[in-house]
Amino acid sequence: MRKCLFVALALILMSMTKGDGVITKEKGVYIVNTTTLAKDVRGYRGTTPLKIYIKKNKIQKIEALKNRETPEYFEEVEAVMLPKWNGMTVKAALSAHVDGVTGATFSSKAVRENVKRGLEYYQKNKK
Repeated sequence: MRKCLFVALALILMSMTKGDGVITKEKGVYIVNTTTLAKDVRGYRGTTPLKIYIKKNKIQKIEALKNRETPEYFEEVEAVMLPKWNGMTVKAALSAHVDGVTGATFSSKAVRENVKRGLEYYQKNKK
């Protein structure tokens, strides 16, 4: 009985620690979180972490995480800039130049750097 309980507890703990916190895989989709990868990359008012969703080596979507950027400018970055990577292969996205948003120059540069770091990390660490 104790042995079964120990094995069950070990399995539960192992299932709770999927990935390294930067890259996880759920239902065939890799999710790269740039929070720790790009903590030194700053937009206008701070960091601009992202989640990059990749399936079969193609970007499905990029999602902005909580940040302190000016909302009215960053909403445009989310609406206009982030979708431009959707559907690109990782290789194509790494060499693509995605235009920034007027008035959100610092945020746009930070987002591009987050995407670059996230995709490079994905290439090196996907399993």
